Amino acid sequence: MSELVADTSSLVSLGSVKDTDPDPLSQCLSAYDVLVPQEVVDELGELASYDDEHGHAATTVLDRSTEITTRSVTLNADFPLDDGENAAVTLANEIDASLLLCDEFNRLGLIHASLADTRLVTTPTLLSVFVRTGRLTPDDARMLLDEISTTRSWGANSYVQRARSLLEKS
Repeated sequence: MSELVADTSSLVSLGSVKDTDPDPLSQCLSAYDVLVPQEVVDELGELASYDDEHGHAATTVLDRSTEITTRSVTLNADFPLDDGENAAVTLANEIDASLLLCDEFNRLGLIHASLADTRLVTTPTLLSVFVRTGRLTPDDARMLLDEISTTRSWGANSYVQRARSLLEKS
């Protein structure tokens, strides 16, 4: 099974639609060996302390922590990302992961340039992969992307709009 390293934002995105069928977090955990750095677990724990949609999504992910491998990494103090993203990029490079799942849309170029041999994917891209591999129908992927977009306030995000338009052609 391929290794996928995830950052906090992407796991919150997947966890935000826990009551849907199909459940994209379950799809991800069954399709990949999911690894996270300790910093991501710490950020999820902090988010889970809030009584809002993002807090509930973080709790959903933490409830599945037995299915996720946590690793420690040494942060690059000069890397201009938050600790979770910094650690996720570092872990992806250290283990030569197949994929880095990250929803930091404002820094995708920097994150992409920081990866040695790991492919950067976002939640919208992961949903597209699930359509191509038969794990989701195009209708399910569009429904999930719409629900995640509402929770994550991605309505005006041009990257997400483009991903949605590609799903509509599927």
